[in-house]
Amino acid sequence: MRWIQKLSLCVGLGAAALAAVAHAQQQQFVNVLTGGQSGVYYPLGVALSQVYAKSIPNARATAQVTKASAENLNLLQAGRGELAFTLGDALSDAWKGDAEAGFPKKLDKLRGLSATYNNYIQIVANADAGIKTLADLKGKRVSVGAAKSGTELNARAIFKAAGIAYADLAKVEYLPFGESVELIKNRQLDATLQSAGLGVASIRDLATSVKIVVVPVPADVVTKVGDAAYQGAVIPANTYTGQTQDVSTAAIPNFLVTHSGVSDELAYQMAKQMYENLDTLHAAHNAAKAIARDNAIKGMPVPLHPGAERYYKEVGLIK
Repeated sequence: MRWIQKLSLCVGLGAAALAAVAHAQQQQFVNVLTGGQSGVYYPLGVALSQVYAKSIPNARATAQVTKASAENLNLLQAGRGELAFTLGDALSDAWKGDAEAGFPKKLDKLRGLSATYNNYIQIVANADAGIKTLADLKGKRVSVGAAKSGTELNARAIFKAAGIAYADLAKVEYLPFGESVELIKNRQLDATLQSAGLGVASIRDLATSVKIVVVPVPADVVTKVGDAAYQGAVIPANTYTGQTQDVSTAAIPNFLVTHSGVSDELAYQMAKQMYENLDTLHAAHNAAKAIARDNAIKGMPVPLHPGAERYYKEVGLIK
């Protein structure tokens, strides 16, 4: 009888082990690569992870704080994430393998999931610093975003088009949005360039703490950038406390990107569930209200993931 009991125990343990393996195989990990917590990518990434956890079977979804675009794309190429937010110019540079932009080799595993909303170049200064134009930034202390981030790449492009070099600035800080704002509040910085959706939390925080000036980026400077991803745009009056007039600037599209190692079914579900739960994203940040399925594949610099393509065919976006 004892050997029968032992055999039964072994069979039971074996079945439990097989069940555990089967469960692990069924579980799908969805790590959404975002940006800093005071930007727009992060709250939208958290909202997406919540949508996926509820609506994709056996999904274990998380949102990861990162340095945004460039880091996100390199992490995707390495298979250390399933979905990432990125700026369009950074995505194009990654696909081409632009070493100056932080991509020594072409990131050939990247696959598109969807276009999202536009980032706006938002250059904000403490009103006491006497900065009203791009030229006034010369000799001032400016934060340009984390080194080699999408924001910093935008800063390089805009400053170059305006005839400004980093050497013209009194001090250059490579800091995330939140830290940049704190230094301006403490009068250790004069201005910050932030590439983000309208109404970004960091600038809203700054505008309620000190009197600010939103510095315009004139249309001719946007044209001189020479990149189709940069389009003339406007930051509407009253986007921030104390900003009483429209301000001209540049806008750059954002994309959600995955990689070729993600299964077709998971990519299909990520696209489908995002568009079927847009209200959750709208609640997370106002910038998400610009996301529209009709624009999902417009301007995509990399090939669409076959799973996402299947969804867009299903809904008639691709014939």
